[in-house]
Amino acid sequence: MRLFRVMRILRTALRAIRKNPMRTALTMLGIIIGVGAVIAMMEIGTGSSDAIAKTIAKMGANTLLVLPGAATSGGIGFGAGSSMTLTPQDCDAIIRDCPAVKSAAPLVRARGQAVYQDRNWVPMSIYGTTENYLNVRDWTDMAEGEIFTDKDVRNSTKVCIIGQTIARELFQGSSPIGKEMRVLNISFKVVGVLSSKGANMMGMDQDDIILAPWTTIKFRVGASSSTSSSTTSSTTSTTSSPSQLYPNSQTSLYPVPSNTQAADNPQPARFTNVDQIVAAANSTVEIPQAINEITALLRERHRIRNPKDDDFNIRNMTEMTNALSSTTTLMTKLLLAVALISLIVGGVGIMNIMLVSVTERTREIGLRMAVGARAKDILRQFLIEAVVLCLAGGILGIILGCGGSYLITRFLRWPTETSVPAIVASVIVSASVGIVFGYYPAWKASRLDPIEALRYE
Repeated sequence: MRLFRVMRILRTALRAIRKNPMRTALTMLGIIIGVGAVIAMMEIGTGSSDAIAKTIAKMGANTLLVLPGAATSGGIGFGAGSSMTLTPQDCDAIIRDCPAVKSAAPLVRARGQAVYQDRNWVPMSIYGTTENYLNVRDWTDMAEGEIFTDKDVRNSTKVCIIGQTIARELFQGSSPIGKEMRVLNISFKVVGVLSSKGANMMGMDQDDIILAPWTTIKFRVGASSSTSSSTTSSTTSTTSSPSQLYPNSQTSLYPVPSNTQAADNPQPARFTNVDQIVAAANSTVEIPQAINEITALLRERHRIRNPKDDDFNIRNMTEMTNALSSTTTLMTKLLLAVALISLIVGGVGIMNIMLVSVTERTREIGLRMAVGARAKDILRQFLIEAVVLCLAGGILGIILGCGGSYLITRFLRWPTETSVPAIVASVIVSASVGIVFGYYPAWKASRLDPIEALRYE
């Protein structure tokens, strides 16, 4: 019985709406424009936020630096990174066992001069790494050539890729692909040129860089530097000394240990260390989760029980992350403010037209009450009319907003992204506006005196 009564009231409300199609269209126009503007702005805002996030991510906002711990000797600390505690296997484990980490790469640093023919340059950065480094830095676009591969890392191949600054200073306009350049007196073949990245937030030139397989930098360039240093010091001591103070190279200074002595006094096993590990979280939101996963993994691998004994440090780009968060929050608040204003304007229009409708239909309301309609039936009828108008306007507004954002993307090339939550919220808000702004006209209609209403001219 109650359902039958509600359906009868709904038919009566729809019949009243169809009587004045022009007024109905003008009434819905405020909601259509308001919801359409909200949808379009939300989609443009979502696309812009994603574009900003990608831009800041390219600057390293989601990058994590895993540094080795500090070495101490005689109560003197040598600072972060002075201990050798990170290995390439740690990097492989981070990629394999940390779901919040998008990619990771080991890093070995070097410092020296790069030479090509009669030109030389001291790069700001000489890094030994893997091809994952470019994924971490979101720097996979190459201006020329290609990236070295894992095979080059395994074989310690003497190949490298260079930044735009190196290409400009050493090769001066000519293509460097396939040419040989010397880095710390080790010959490297240039296989690729990175796209321009510009300066970072600190103003440092990111294009002044040479990337090579970390095994090559570690075992060839590093070994060459050590050999050169030891050769120089040996030559100096030989020339400055008038007599042969030490046995020659054919005479052993210490006796060679026997097999039994070697077994009784085993030498500590050496491992290959890297200077640091760079990792990228899947997004800036997942940075805390990525830090927790890396911390737990390295403690397990390094057999650390007490967090105070950690032999590594993890640093994130807090400044850039905060910049991203503040930008996104500001944009969200701006869009919400505009949406609220648009919907309030549409709601006021609904209330205004509904009040006019109540005034025009006063005699109709009095007649219905005279034949048995109750006050709550009149309230429901006008409230349903307001909700139907707002829902219809909301649906048309969603179509208008989605179409508008598509046209903006098509012709203006602005980044937009469909926002399903915004569409669902628009439907809910449209119904809510109909209830909130339609209640007063409906209540006013239900409070009319039937006798006075029948006398109304």
